[in-house]
Amino acid sequence: MSRPILDESALHPAIRERVAKQHAALLKEAQSAVATNPVVVFGMAGNPFVRKARKALDAAGVAHVDIDHGGYFSQWRERNALKLWTGWPTFPMVFVKGVLVGGADDLAGLIARGELKKLLG
Repeated sequence: MSRPILDESALHPAIRERVAKQHAALLKEAQSAVATNPVVVFGMAGNPFVRKARKALDAAGVAHVDIDHGGYFSQWRERNALKLWTGWPTFPMVFVKGVLVGGADDLAGLIARGELKKLLG
């Protein structure tokens, strides 16, 4: 199943470059982090679910890279770019071996079932 995304042919040629460059540096940084680290947690300051995910990884003895973009009142545009890139609507966004596994509750389920260790194995 693929998720719907507006086809580039549906963008007027005059705006295609602007759309392509929107937060390009941030997305390149995110893609690089995901490609080079076994576990990456994208989050934001003050979010209790982000803290919950990071604490769960710490308790499981799993090293992780944490990348935050702002808080509730700052850098929301950057976070929206991450949401559009992943299709995931909330934070945290947890990646394991380049695969988005979801948020804090999804991660907790993977840990509880022993699946996280298998994914990292």
